[in-house]
Amino acid sequence: MIKLNCAVLTLSNTRSAANDTSGDYLVDQLQRAGHQCLERSISSTNIYDTRRILSQWIADPSIHVIITNGGTGFGVDKNTVAAVTPLLDQSITGFGELFRQLSFEDIGSSAMQSDACAGLANQTLIFCLPGSTNACRLAWTRLIREQLNSQHKPCNFADHCSTQS
Repeated sequence: MIKLNCAVLTLSNTRSAANDTSGDYLVDQLQRAGHQCLERSISSTNIYDTRRILSQWIADPSIHVIITNGGTGFGVDKNTVAAVTPLLDQSITGFGELFRQLSFEDIGSSAMQSDACAGLANQTLIFCLPGSTNACRLAWTRLIREQLNSQHKPCNFADHCSTQS
């Protein structure tokens, strides 16, 4: 199995290190899956601050995967997708569609307010998830975990990451 170096970014105007349950969950699950979390940050939902942090991580060849949580809903301070989209070289269109389908099974029509998305930038995979821990758990267990496993067949995203640190 390919061990991936990851980064987790929580985007919230209310979360702190003391109450970032979604960030904690994602870091724990990455480690349990055999990956390493090299970077972790909590930032406001300011679009330019988000781009600054992500751009630094995207430019770092040692980071293979970035998972963000928060700021993907419908509202004035929900800027994650607007911040991330211009940075992407390629979108993973099916990720958002599948996430909303799975989320619909749990929360019904409220799922349409999630703008979860994913893509590739400079050989770095980026997954943008809603901020709730339940949404992060759903995305991790049903979509991301096996796609970061290089042994998953017939295909996986781990094989597309630069593994040169």
